[in-house]
Amino acid sequence: MSTSIANDPARGHGGEGDPGDEGKAMTAPSASEPRARAVTRSPWLMLAMATIGFAVNFWAWALISPLGPLFRTTGSLGALTESDVALMVAVPVVVGSLGRIVVGGLTDRYGGRVMFPIISGVTILPILFIAFVALDSYALLLVGGFFLGIAGTAFAVGVPFVNAWFPPDKRGLAIGVFGAGMGGTAISALTTVKLTDHLGAKSPFLITAAVLACYAVAAWLVLRDAPGRVVPTTSLASRISVNARLAITWQACVLYAVAFGGYVAFSVYLPAYLKTAHHLTAADAANRMAGFVLVAVIMRPVGGWLADKVGAIPVLATGFGVVVVCAGISAGTPPLHGIGTLAFLAMAAALGSGSGATFALIAKVTEPSRVGGVTGLVGAAGGLGGFVPPLIMGYVYGRTDSYAIGLWLLSGTAALALLLTLTIVRRTATKGQEPR
Repeated sequence: MSTSIANDPARGHGGEGDPGDEGKAMTAPSASEPRARAVTRSPWLMLAMATIGFAVNFWAWALISPLGPLFRTTGSLGALTESDVALMVAVPVVVGSLGRIVVGGLTDRYGGRVMFPIISGVTILPILFIAFVALDSYALLLVGGFFLGIAGTAFAVGVPFVNAWFPPDKRGLAIGVFGAGMGGTAISALTTVKLTDHLGAKSPFLITAAVLACYAVAAWLVLRDAPGRVVPTTSLASRISVNARLAITWQACVLYAVAFGGYVAFSVYLPAYLKTAHHLTAADAANRMAGFVLVAVIMRPVGGWLADKVGAIPVLATGFGVVVVCAGISAGTPPLHGIGTLAFLAMAAALGSGSGATFALIAKVTEPSRVGGVTGLVGAAGGLGGFVPPLIMGYVYGRTDSYAIGLWLLSGTAALALLLTLTIVRRTATKGQEPR
């Protein structure tokens, strides 16, 4: 513990430093003061670069989702069922989710300065594969979507990277701001169909690949890991094993699977749902999905900030309570021009704030050296939480011509998460540190 405190970059934010450093500052002010100012300023630059990287990678991660209804309408991939579309948009989600377990551990070892450019650069390959090879084949599109899931692992790079740059009382806000990069899915929703219609099917993929290439270069040149970052010496497998046994890990996994998983599920499946249940065009459905994403993105840093101020438990409890009510309302398929839109936007706000509060909680009760590994596991749970609902919704609709059962299941799941938050998770948060 003493090592992590001594190396905490929070010292550059007014924290208490080593007496030896104070002595050096007195004897050599001209050398130490610029260094202190650089440390004070640099966390926000690092946060900005990490957030941009998260947004760009999430833009790539969500490229297939807006095209799902379009593929089904045009028949370019053959006769697709609702379940086929659901699987196509969900495959990148599950790969990006499970990949976070490994990528989170690798980030602890190699740092975000190395991992951000690598993830961004590697993601270009499946994007180009889809653009030039897979657009006319459902099977190849599933293969491309599988490797496109790599982009979703960027989340597990950014959280430990940002967490290390900020003191404990600002980590909820900082990680919440970083989490707003999930708005990259809104970029995809707003641009993919329009680019396809006006510039051709390859255009959204080629543009995204170019943006990723530019970011990978910029990240390599600009990003730096936090001063004093402790590099783990144990194996990746042993770190994953230890982190998986922590109480906060499984508790946060459940909360994040519902909060962020619900957001991911809606962001990838909402266009198909709106087109089928409310008979919207592909472009109108994508625009409405973008509005859902925008509200969730705005509320994520708000949720982290509120968790810093009033605690994560009230924020999480309120969010899950809203989802319980609004998912039940949506199960009745109310008209979109009234209560239907309000219910979806309220759920977006609740899921966004809950996602921010979850990682504010992790930052407060987890050892800094474990944040990357815990983030990978929790992030995986969140992504998997987004993988299952689209499959359930597609399966249920294919057999009942109704989405009501799926939405009622979401309401019930949120109720269970609310109960967990007010009991077991509250006790963990009250202790203020991870049980040994």
